[in-house]
This record gives sequence, structure tokens and C-alpha cells, in this order.
Amino acid sequence: MPSISSTENLLADLSDRQREAVTHTDGPLLIVAGPGSGKTRVMAHRVAYLVGDKGVPPWKILAVTFTNKAARELRERCERLVGVGSNKLQVRTFHGFCSRVLRADGEKVALKPEFTIYDADDQARVARRILDDLDVDPKQFPPRSLLSVISDAKNNMRSPAQLSRRTETYRDEITARVYEAYEGALQRANAVDFDDLLLKTFQLLEGHPEMLEKYQERFEHLLVDEFQDTNALQFQVARLLAMKSRNICVVGDPDQSIYSWRHADPTNLTDFQSTFKNAKIVTLDQSYRSTQIILEAADSVISNNDGRMKKTLWTENSRGTRITVAEAYNEAEEASLVLKAATDLKSKDGIGRNEVAIMYRVNAQSRAFEVACNREGIPYRLVGGIKFYDRKEVKDILSFLRVVSNPADDAALERIINVPARGISARSVAELRRVAIANNVPALDVILDITRVNSGDEDPPAYYAELNTRAINSVTAFGDMITRFIEQSLALDTNELIDLIVERSGYGAMLREDKERGEERMENLQELKASAEQFAGSEERGQLTEFLENVALVSDVDGLQGGDSSDVDEEAITLITLHQAKGLEYDAVFLVGLEEGMLPHSRSVDDPTQLQEERRLLYVGMTRARKRLYMFRAFQRSFRGQSGSQMASRFLLEIPDSLVTTRDIRGHDRVADRMPDPMWTKRMASTPGPRPTSKLNDGYTAGEKVRHKAFGEGVVVSSSGVGSDTQVTVAFSGQGIKRLMLSFAPLEKVVEEESKQQFDPDEETFEIQDPELFAP
Repeated sequence: MPSISSTENLLADLSDRQREAVTHTDGPLLIVAGPGSGKTRVMAHRVAYLVGDKGVPPWKILAVTFTNKAARELRERCERLVGVGSNKLQVRTFHGFCSRVLRADGEKVALKPEFTIYDADDQARVARRILDDLDVDPKQFPPRSLLSVISDAKNNMRSPAQLSRRTETYRDEITARVYEAYEGALQRANAVDFDDLLLKTFQLLEGHPEMLEKYQERFEHLLVDEFQDTNALQFQVARLLAMKSRNICVVGDPDQSIYSWRHADPTNLTDFQSTFKNAKIVTLDQSYRSTQIILEAADSVISNNDGRMKKTLWTENSRGTRITVAEAYNEAEEASLVLKAATDLKSKDGIGRNEVAIMYRVNAQSRAFEVACNREGIPYRLVGGIKFYDRKEVKDILSFLRVVSNPADDAALERIINVPARGISARSVAELRRVAIANNVPALDVILDITRVNSGDEDPPAYYAELNTRAINSVTAFGDMITRFIEQSLALDTNELIDLIVERSGYGAMLREDKERGEERMENLQELKASAEQFAGSEERGQLTEFLENVALVSDVDGLQGGDSSDVDEEAITLITLHQAKGLEYDAVFLVGLEEGMLPHSRSVDDPTQLQEERRLLYVGMTRARKRLYMFRAFQRSFRGQSGSQMASRFLLEIPDSLVTTRDIRGHDRVADRMPDPMWTKRMASTPGPRPTSKLNDGYTAGEKVRHKAFGEGVVVSSSGVGSDTQVTVAFSGQGIKRLMLSFAPLEKVVEEESKQQFDPDEETFEIQDPELFAP
């Protein structure tokens, strides 16, 4: 093992605060790390200090992060400092760590080592099958909505029986029945979803004292990154592991907590201090990323949130250029203006396309920028497009591999049993599933029994008589093929097994017949083979189960997924949602769609808690920028089939004028003509604070919630006229902008009530969940 640098050299290039965080190794430590403050550097140096100065064996240290990309970066930094291989240094994602624990000891919680990890598509497939079995209409009970409630129940450690006891409505009853059937389906398939990785690890540690002692002895020091994004289960797993040694270091920033829809709980940071008494707190407030102006602007926004752990970021970087705030007429013009400004950065500031990112609130906003990029011939990378492992041909071959690795994986089996088409009808599949469930065995067991009976290798099992002749005849050849794949998997590397499956299954022949996209899809399978070959050469070793686990745990931002017009060899602008941008940084950032209803999102404006998360989301976007920050809004936008004028985001008004350059790129006359009362004339020049309300005619206030008999609820935008001639402009949810004469269309003021919602923040459609099911 290469020698570790001396302590003096190790600590020499750290700031005083960073050095304090690195060298506090006895007892609990909370590091509040602002964006760009060098937290990964601190974590790597802390590991090196523990090994080199304190003599802690590297395998006694566990560091958990939230993405594979972050785990790789931390592991590589640690190896450079410490000189140990990744097989000894335990740096993993939370889910990756839990998966390893369950591979080793999961049988104590009814899991066999070769269990499969189900992704969202697998889960939806199981849920749809259950609804079909229960004769429940999936339009009335959308599978993904039910799965969201099930996920919440698991994250709050509620079993199907506990959920069943809480039923009050028919919907509650159906949800509880689906939850129970879903758990049964996963157990029969020897499968887990991502929530189970955490839940079953918690159950293993809490319910089996010998297992808890084993892992407490194994890991003397625990480091947890992005602690503000941990959920209740992750906090409990970390608490159990560190309960004995109390040597736990958590790193987080409550101002960057943006994943409540994934059950993240920023209060874990305060709970940490009450759980681990006398924990030392170190605040890293020096930014090595952004200019001072960007930091001050971001701070002016986030300081409007209540109950923060206050910190003020500063930097030794230059003060920098003022933030550019600009208004376009509509989303198409917004895209054109942004791309023009982005292109000009090369000649004006030497910033190339690879260092430019356009960030937006929801995925649907990317369309205007993709169209504009294609029109102008500007290469782009689209983060959040169809990811490599989500492509049909890749998922098909992975499903073959999953069946070989875990013959109980019914979801994977149903995906490939008739791909390519081999004459196995849906009725035959349903018959096989019925018999399998009735006899509590995986469907593949039934198929392989049929195959062995037909070949004369064994006598028919008791349930054989329940099967119809059509089902028996149609699956025999398929069973023979899967048997050969399972046998060959014992001798072949995973990349060789992929070759065998592609050719022997007929999948390759099917693609070669596809003259339109067959070549491209075959190239994707070659890339899958290459990834398996690369994995086989890593220190992880290339066993099939481990390869499939690695694929299942890959995160969205582990690799930038290019759009159709991007070339990996040329510079390209990045198109990315604000949620996906977490952890990334660029020389220039364009934040677009800064309008009420977009950012903050319309589903958040009436909920103070969600509104604060929207503000944190903007804060994350602003602090991705190193040198230049642009903030764009459109006067008019078409969204969700509606078109209308938009109000400037309240967050823009929280930034002092002294930090902003407002720009009319198209000429004053055109602005005055098409955009009366432009948003920058309403900016506040004073120190930011709560936005003042402007009183309108007849007692209506801008931003006030009202109700109309025909259009429903909405928010007052503006007003004109006097008395009975008063005209009020209202933005109605789902109805767009309406101008109403009060004498003909009276409005009723609405007393706002808090409601709690659960949604995927990067999508344009949302589902309201039962508030009780999301209670902490």
C-alpha cells in the first residue's frame, strides 16, 4: 500500500473550517456545507485522516452518497489520498450499501441472495396485473398513483395490515388490497423495489441483534453525504449503525433540500442534533465556485425562507458580472433569446457550449429549446430523455438476464416470454400465472416443469392437470431455451451470455429485419455488452447478479444523456431540469420560465411548505453558476394546453436591483406595445423581504385567491376600472387567464386552506395523495 501523506501535508491546503471538519473524529459531527464549499474534498480528506493519522483500517469506514457518480468521485479522491483499492474502501450509495447487506444476510428477512431489484416499469407491470386480478379499473385507480401511496407507506414503515386498519373509503380499501397483493407478488418473485432495499435493511438491523452487532463492529466510522435528502428510513439505518460508536459524520445543506416528493426530510438535520447529543457543528460557508454577486443574489432569495439554519456564503473569487434578467414575449422567443446569448458567450467571455446549461422547472419546457437548437444547428445534451437502460431493446435483454439470474422474477419473465413473438398467447400467460399463484411457485417453475415432463425427464406434478393443452404446447420450446441460458450462465461471462441470448432467442434476427431502426437498436445492445465487459474487468468482478445490481442502481445524472442532435465528440449545450442539476456546475447558467405558476409551480403557491421548497429549488439552480447567471421569463406561455399572460415569479422580486441588469433585447417600443407594465418596473430596490401586496379596486388584492361559478378557483392578476365597471384579470387553474367584469361575473373570495400534495416535480401532471398517508 502506498504511504499516506503526512498529516501536515494532508491538511495544508484546507481552510480553517475544512480542517476543523476533517480532524474532528471522535463523536458525532454535523457539517453544514453550502454549495461549492468543497464538501467532497472535506469528506475525502477526512477518510485519509482517519486512515493515516488515526490508524483506522479503510474497510472499517463506510461512506454513503446519493448517486453512483458521487460515490465514484469520492472513492477516486480517497484512493489518491490514501492509496487503497475500492475493494477495501467502502464508498457506496445508500441503496447500494443496503443491497450489499441484503445479498449477504437477506435470508433473515425472507430474501434469497439473487433477488431482483424492480424499477418503476416493473412495479407498474405488477400493479396492473394485480388490478386485473382484482377486476379493478386502472383508469379509476392508476397504478403509479397506487404505487406512490405504497411507497409512502413503506417509507413510514407501515405494513399492508397497518394500512388496511386505516381505511375509511373505498379507495383506501382498494389501495390496501393492492398493497397486500403487491407485497405477495414481490415475495414470490424474490424481488424488491427501491423502498424495500431500505426497509428490509432496517428490519434486518432492528429485528436481529446479532446482525446489528455485526455491522456496528464492521464499521467504526460512518459518513453520510447530502444528509438533507435522507428520508426517515435512511436516517434510522444510519442511526442504528452509529448507535454504538457514535462516530458519525453527516454532511448537508438544508437550503438545498428539494426532494420531499422522494420522502426526503430536511428536519433530519435537526433530528440528528437531538438524537446525537452534543454533536459538533461546522459550517462551510466559503464558496470556491461562484462569484460574490451570484452568492449574494442566491442568499437574497433563500433568506426569505423561515426556520433556516442561517449561513451567509462568501468567496475569494471576483465580484463578477451582474445577473441578467430578461423578458421574452413567449416560450419560442425565450428559447431564441437564450440560445443567442449562450452563443455570444464564446466570443465575449470565452465560455464554450460544454460549460453552458439551460435549466427549467418541468421536462415539458425542454421542447421549445430542442426545436430552437435543431433549427439553429446547435448541438445539445438532453438530460432526462430516454435513458440508455430504459430503451426497449436494452430492457428486453436485461429481462432475459434477470430471469437467468433469478428464475422467480415473474415481471421480467412476462416481459420476454413472447419477445420475439413465439406464439404464446396472453391467455396462456394468464393460465400459467393462475396456476403459479395457486401453487405458490414462480411462473418459470411451472414452465420448466412442463418442459421436463414433455421431454420425459420427470413425472407430471400435481398441478399439471390444471393446465390446458395450448399453454403446455406453447411454452415448451421457451422453457428449453431458458434452461440452456441458465446452464450456460455458469460458464460464460455476462458479455458472452448477452451474445448468446441475442442470437439464440431470435432477438438479433428480429432487429436485423427492422430496416428503419434495427441497426441503431443493435448498436445499443453492443453498448450493453461493452458495459458488461467493462464491469467484468473491474474490481467488483463481473458476476451476473452483481452486474444486474449495478445496472439497477444507476442514477439519472450518472451520465449526461444526449438528445438526438448531440454528438459526443462536439461541444453541446446542456438542457436539464433544476432537480437533475443538483450537484452539477457550469460557467454559465440560464434559468428559464421564471413565472408564477411555473417557478414557483402552481401546485405549490398555496402551500407554505412547498413554496419554501420551490425557493430552495431556485437557490440550487442559481448556485450551479460559476461566472454568469441569466434569468428569463416569458410574458405569454402555452402550457398544458392553455395559453395566457404570465406574472413574473415572486422570486425575481427578492433579488436587489444592485445585483441585476434588466435587459430589453428586442427594443423598447416593442416591449411597451406588447408588454405593458413590464415586470422590471415593479422590482424592489430595497433590501429583499416579503413581497408587498398591491390593493386593487373593490377590495381585490394581487395574488388573492377567488372563486368563479364557471371557472372555479383562481388567483387575481390585475384590475382596472371603478365600481361596477371594474374588470379583474384572474388566472384560473386549468382555464387560463380570464378578464371578468364584476357587474356580470361576481367573484367570491376564498379562505385558503393548507393542503398537502405529492408529485413528481419534473413533470407537468401531478397527483394529489391522501394527506394522512404522507404524515411524518
